[in-house]
Amino acid sequence: MGTKTVPVTITRKALSKKQRALEILNRLKHLYPDATCSLNYSTPVQLLVATILSAQCTDERVNKVTPALFARFPDAASLANAELAELEDLVRSTGFYRNKAKNIQAACRMIVSEFNSVVPNQMEQLLKLPGVARKTANVVLAHAYGINAGVTVDTHVKRLSNHLGLTKHTDPVRIEQDLMKLLPQPDWENWSIRLIYHGRAICKARSPICIACELADLCPDANKPAALG
Repeated sequence: MGTKTVPVTITRKALSKKQRALEILNRLKHLYPDATCSLNYSTPVQLLVATILSAQCTDERVNKVTPALFARFPDAASLANAELAELEDLVRSTGFYRNKAKNIQAACRMIVSEFNSVVPNQMEQLLKLPGVARKTANVVLAHAYGINAGVTVDTHVKRLSNHLGLTKHTDPVRIEQDLMKLLPQPDWENWSIRLIYHGRAICKARSPICIACELADLCPDANKPAALG
């Protein structure tokens, strides 16, 4: 039998953008109550390294790499003094391994020399570290120090925020600014994590399951044909 295409009928609520954002947030909390950072780490520097490695790589793959990496180089000092070739070999499977290894080592050298071997807990200082942009800095501040300085914008957050009509921008910094205006500061980081979970489970890039999405009535892009086998 051929594939049938049927329309998904959705009745949307008449809400302002801010009201929609808050309603989406509440539903995400209900859908993913235990959502937390997927990266495995024991210290702030390990979280920093794992987040750098997660660029264009799955958290699952990063978590397979970091046990051996952190067993060999557990802190900023050891990473700063590592042989670059060995570091590259340990992170090779995460992709772009040469650049990642270089940035990890350079960041750790700066942490040792300028921050007394302690990962800084301020956005401005974190952004000085090689390989660290706002996404990585937000993750480190939120999960290592409990500081919600901004909204982490990864590929899932970028894609879903556009689908949900909460931003029209494609630049992560502009998207972050839009989301910060719509969401309460205490929820900035858990918004990102739960939206990432939703992107993995339901709103997939290639085949979003709009018919099963509990955010569909709040999503401008959800009223599209759904393919049913």
